[in-house]
Amino acid sequence: MALGLPTWYPIVMFATDRIDLDYFDSRLTQALRRITVAVSHLSPNPQFTQSPVVFLVGGCVRDALLGIRSSDLDLEIYGVAAEQLSALLQHLFPGIVNTIGRSYGILKIHLAEDAEIDIALPRRESKTAPGHTGFEITGDPSMSLQDASQRRDFTLNAIYADGTTGKLSDPTGGIADLTAKRLRIVDPATFGDDPLRVYRAVQFAARFDLTIDPTTRDLLTKMVNHGDLVELHAERITGEIRKLLLQAERPSIGFQNLKDIGVIKRDYPELQSLIGTKQEPEWHPEGDVWMHTLMVVDQAAKIIRDPAKDLHRDEKLQIMLGALCHDLGKPATTKHEDGRIRSKGHEDAGKEPTEHLCAHWTFGERTTLAAIAVAMNHLKPDMLYRALQKKEITEKGYTNAIRKLLKRISPVSWRVLVASAEADYRGRGMPGVSSAPYRAGESFTRIVLANGFNTAPTETLIQGRDLLAMGVEPGPRVGSMIAWIETLRDDEIITTRAEAISLARKELEM
Repeated sequence: MALGLPTWYPIVMFATDRIDLDYFDSRLTQALRRITVAVSHLSPNPQFTQSPVVFLVGGCVRDALLGIRSSDLDLEIYGVAAEQLSALLQHLFPGIVNTIGRSYGILKIHLAEDAEIDIALPRRESKTAPGHTGFEITGDPSMSLQDASQRRDFTLNAIYADGTTGKLSDPTGGIADLTAKRLRIVDPATFGDDPLRVYRAVQFAARFDLTIDPTTRDLLTKMVNHGDLVELHAERITGEIRKLLLQAERPSIGFQNLKDIGVIKRDYPELQSLIGTKQEPEWHPEGDVWMHTLMVVDQAAKIIRDPAKDLHRDEKLQIMLGALCHDLGKPATTKHEDGRIRSKGHEDAGKEPTEHLCAHWTFGERTTLAAIAVAMNHLKPDMLYRALQKKEITEKGYTNAIRKLLKRISPVSWRVLVASAEADYRGRGMPGVSSAPYRAGESFTRIVLANGFNTAPTETLIQGRDLLAMGVEPGPRVGSMIAWIETLRDDEIITTRAEAISLARKELEM
């Protein structure tokens, strides 16, 4: 099944030759106006050929053209010396200007958690050593837009807008590339100075439904084959993978590009092993496990955008990473048996490769635990539902099985598991599965909410304070009695708190 390209690409707003500066968050717009007015009143510096002027550039201009609201602005200010600019901004925004990068001509205004402005002087950068800090940066307020744009990565990030009028300047042809849905580098001679741009390329391609142009693709592949990515720190890579997972409606485009330029084969053996691992056509007509995983990741991206799910950001990331990792156990367990392709035990086998894959990144222990929980349990919601439908278990047994499952995956949220299982169910080439009701998830959710498992799935029927009130002396016996009662609960001999207390009292009377 070919991946194709999504049809959601936003309409590029090119009705005029400018962007509407009121399109941004009002806090950003007001701050921008204060800066542009103050800069316009500065006297021209005789050592600079450029008069003082403010330009917006980078992601905020790109996103405005695509109809996307940015939470920050990137400004370049020409014709103003670094010391003069720093003093001006600290006067305008006392106490909220970060001057750590002042020596490089870079300042940041922190208006709020969701509203920041990055300000820079036009500058030249030259690679002097490995790593993202190995640059010699020289600020030059008199540079032209054409010269300043050459340090940028892609043409879509090198479109400028006048900070006063919104009038566009496009020295590298970024608007034409956006219109053609094409990702193209600005300068082949300097692009490779920062290998992180390989990851930026694939996440941009996925987020904005762009085709990487042949010259750019060739350079990305050469950088991978040359080993340039070795110098990247895990934290920087993780930041780009996070954007790919959370900001792209079809993350599969990014992962497919990572495969095509050689990153998957070189750096992610856990994902590489999915390629060519066959699946039973009856259940997976889409092809191998790699193709299935890409489809599952895209379905997960749809699910986390559903406002009815009311998922918070951490849950969204856990669902996306779980979707990526859910079938990592299949390569080690897939066999041909009786003319069928089976992957028995692939859930349990998914634990180790999921740990290894997540170790490449720095998402944190809780997110990794969630990915492992999904890999080891993503089939359970469907299996339990089918058992209930076939009357292999009772409603009471079904409820208890869900409780035990949630107890096992704690502290991972039940919503993460159900959403990941739904993505797995929908992410295949069978007719209708992408839109049919997910009955197993609906039933699972009903049980969770009806029994309060959403708030306390691991809470025991009886607590230590209950036993102490019955006269049990503090010590090991308290814990052993609680464990004994929970075992009876797991075996469905008792189900309620009242039954647990009654049984404990009988035991103490003996």
